[in-house]
Amino acid sequence: MTAPPPLAPGSRLGGFLIDAYIHQGPHARLYRVQCAEGQRDPGFALMLKQPRLDRDEAATLRRFEVEHQALRVLRGPQLPRLVDAEDAVQPPWLVMEAIDGASLQQRLDQPALPAVEEVVGLGVALAQAVHQLHQQHSVHLGLRPDRVRITPEGRVVLLGYGLSWHAHHPDLHAGLAGAAAGEAGWMAPEQVLGVRGDPRSDLFALGAILYQLLTHELPYGLPDTEAALRQRLWREPPPPRHWRPEIPAWLQEVLLRCLAPEPAQRYPSAAHLAFDLRHPQQVRVTARGESGQPARVWTQWRRWWRAQRLQRGLPALRPARAPSEVPIVLLAVPQQDTPADTLQALRRAALRALGTRPGARLACVTVLAPPSRSESQGQRRQLAQLQRWAQGLEGPGHQTSSHVLVAPDVAAALLDWAQRNAVSDLVLGAGSAAPEGVALRVARQATCNVQLVRAAPGERLTG
Repeated sequence: MTAPPPLAPGSRLGGFLIDAYIHQGPHARLYRVQCAEGQRDPGFALMLKQPRLDRDEAATLRRFEVEHQALRVLRGPQLPRLVDAEDAVQPPWLVMEAIDGASLQQRLDQPALPAVEEVVGLGVALAQAVHQLHQQHSVHLGLRPDRVRITPEGRVVLLGYGLSWHAHHPDLHAGLAGAAAGEAGWMAPEQVLGVRGDPRSDLFALGAILYQLLTHELPYGLPDTEAALRQRLWREPPPPRHWRPEIPAWLQEVLLRCLAPEPAQRYPSAAHLAFDLRHPQQVRVTARGESGQPARVWTQWRRWWRAQRLQRGLPALRPARAPSEVPIVLLAVPQQDTPADTLQALRRAALRALGTRPGARLACVTVLAPPSRSESQGQRRQLAQLQRWAQGLEGPGHQTSSHVLVAPDVAAALLDWAQRNAVSDLVLGAGSAAPEGVALRVARQATCNVQLVRAAPGERLTG
């Protein structure tokens, strides 16, 4: 089918006037539009999207319908707001918020490699945006740099939901495998096999995007055959330090965990990925993070053998858990001179919050008042004491980390830390186990679950 000419500026479609034809991709055309007379103005810039029907019409319309369905039900700053749509005409169209700012592809088009710190900051923001999507029972499954836009205010917006999956809606792409199931340079190995709906597939794509930003290389290139696409089932990508030796070992460890061939070997949620990017000192670096050379032949052969079993369904892929099932738990640990039975009660409460949820993470946090001078010896001493106290809290499948904050307002520091690190459960002492008013403020203002642990008389522990 021959493609019709683009809509002319000034023409009307529904309640909207075409301002400009701005882009044509393989699946759709994009236009800047404004509200026509009689159409309520939403108060932000608008873009109209219309599928191209001159290629694979069935696949293109399926992508359009999936994106329309996603934008109808999803909410949040990580996606454009849907304004109007019409799917009873040919070709159909939808109008959404036009997102200003540069895409990550535009950043990649610049010849200079970005600083490591810049990529880490982008990784945190991108992981947080993906986590917000996953919390709404949806998986993107089509992430790539040109579908990530950074607004002038620094907000990360994810675009292009045509391949997405939602737990509460029919999957119109069910059964897709191979190149049709995702974007070749960034799609996860399980997508190649036709597995959809696993949030950890998006973590693979995040790892590929960050790898590309750091090195200007894709971990598996842009394969154009099914055989080349399937190599990611077993072949290990060159470590990022192979291309750029100054990349920190901890960051390589994080990226290669995202790019693990089996979903269970990756982070359990995007919030856990953001946590490690925010707290590099807590990342446990293995030989994988230190290496600057591709894997040896023996390692590649073992992975190839595992991939053959995977393709035959032996063993079956373990299903993903919802983000709420792999929470980040904040345990607010008081400073010195705290009753021993209070500390024991906090310990028991934290373990109950972790429960039997493999992959959950416990962050033990103490807030200190600002020191009278710039030295941080007291902070280091408190951190060492906190780490000793937290020993034994890390159970099978749970990771524990210790953090000491310095702030004049304990409640504000805990609330801010919980919000920035996507904490699901916050456990802290009440009564004599916490400074006056802290527990009440945290319980009232926190956006996560809060459990208050009452103090009890007993022997005091001192530092």
